[in-house]
Amino acid sequence: MTLSSVPAPSQESGRPEPPFPSSFVEETLKVLVKAARAHQLYLHNNPTYLRALDVARAAFAPIWEQTDELVFDVTETELRWEGQPVLQEPEKATDNIPWMMYKDGIRELRLLKDFERHELVALLDILQRSRKVSPEEDDLLTMLWEQEFTYLRYRYIDLSTDQATPIDKAGFRGGEAGADATRESAPPIDSTVQSVVNLEDFDSTLYFLEESEIEYLREEVRKEYGIDLRRNVVAMLLDTYEVQSDRGVREEIAALLDTLMLHILSSGEFQTAAFLLRETAATAERAAGIIPEQRDRLLRIRDRLSDPEVLAQLLQSLDEAAQLPEQADLNELFDQLRVTALATVFGWLTKVQTPRLRVLLENAAARLAMANTAELVRLITATDRDVAREAVRRAGAVRATAAVAALAKLTTDADVQMRLAAVQALGEIASPGAMQFLERTIDDSHRDVRVATARAIAARAHRPALAKIEATVKGKLARDADLTEKMALFEAYGTLCGDAGIELLDGMLNARGLFGKKEDPELRACAAMALGRVGTDAAIATLRRAANEKEILVRNAVNRALRGGSA
Repeated sequence: MTLSSVPAPSQESGRPEPPFPSSFVEETLKVLVKAARAHQLYLHNNPTYLRALDVARAAFAPIWEQTDELVFDVTETELRWEGQPVLQEPEKATDNIPWMMYKDGIRELRLLKDFERHELVALLDILQRSRKVSPEEDDLLTMLWEQEFTYLRYRYIDLSTDQATPIDKAGFRGGEAGADATRESAPPIDSTVQSVVNLEDFDSTLYFLEESEIEYLREEVRKEYGIDLRRNVVAMLLDTYEVQSDRGVREEIAALLDTLMLHILSSGEFQTAAFLLRETAATAERAAGIIPEQRDRLLRIRDRLSDPEVLAQLLQSLDEAAQLPEQADLNELFDQLRVTALATVFGWLTKVQTPRLRVLLENAAARLAMANTAELVRLITATDRDVAREAVRRAGAVRATAAVAALAKLTTDADVQMRLAAVQALGEIASPGAMQFLERTIDDSHRDVRVATARAIAARAHRPALAKIEATVKGKLARDADLTEKMALFEAYGTLCGDAGIELLDGMLNARGLFGKKEDPELRACAAMALGRVGTDAAIATLRRAANEKEILVRNAVNRALRGGSA
């Protein structure tokens, strides 16, 4: 870009014509604004930011061929050079450069030759900090003063007093040795001076916003505070990773993502952590020119979190945390873990002290198990019995038919608790194969297993088991069993037998023995309960014959069966 030697016509009467057209200064400031935005959005090693910085520096070179300094008047919405607006920002927004300077008292700005080489980055950094400054922190003017610029100078007025005067053009505030570095006292002026904001101009009405406008502002503020900046950082890093094929850049980004993951997890942002894992995996597949070593480096982030020791530390911290994540956030994170994480989660379910965390982990583990059935089946036979038992429970909870064969093997395990868990899981799966294996445990050596089997058969109304259930009801086992087991057996029998079983049940409930003695009251009460399960007219007639039974236990069971209470 070259500058014409023909000066632009003056826009203000009585002001000398500028030494060269103002359009060139205007274009330079536009490039400077773009560099400021890139400084705000990108890391300082990002190619987009570096290009914006180079373009901004190059834009100053033709101007320095014509002059050694640029002097700007600062208003609320403009930067003016030689009386002409060269940067206009109509809105008084927090990211508009003229307003940022004007609101903190700066009224004139001077850039000296070579400013862009030595102090441009420092100015961009101060502008970015000023956008986010709180009322308790330093303002833009203080930041400029602390920087001690050499090639940038400024004049300002004191906003701490009620009245202020326009600046004197004689000197500038700056960091150059020998420069006028003292702030000049400003004599009082009339508050009607155009360059000074008069609050009375805004006092038009007491309630100047409609209710709908106030609600809109509240909603926008809520959205602004709800923005997940960490997610934006992850997205920018991965975008840069895909654009830049340089080995050093990709190694640096991978290391940053590794560190960022720790910070995200420590702050409890599990949804953002899941986003990082998901997007790094996608980048590892689609990044152009990525080599196996780089792909492995990205995927190691997921592998590391799925490692038993690391995942156990995370679960330990959750168990000790005062605030737990939402179920959806935890599910999303677990969905991104390696399948090997399932064993660690199962092992921890037996150790968790916080009841709500147990519920969260169980739900998340169920999702992970459903997505990895083969691993779930493998864990059923794990050497760690806690893991194996939890795998059995999860197989039942998710009704994993693929686990039926592995569960069937456990029905003969020496550990009673393992057999019991296997029977319960088979009952929940309830496939034809699962119910067939359940029939084998009707006469298990342990009472709890037999009870669980009978209840599962009754719940699923598995009629093929009727013969074995009937044999048990007729046999010695039913008479020697405790009340709970008797009830489970007769409930199953009443559910399956129909009218064909009424004769047997009537004989137990109403018939007398050889010497006129009736059956044991508990057995008779269970027979009444079974007849209530049958529920046909013949079964009801049989129950009514025993309605006046003197034995209180039997009479109560009959009355409940007649009312349908046992159903």
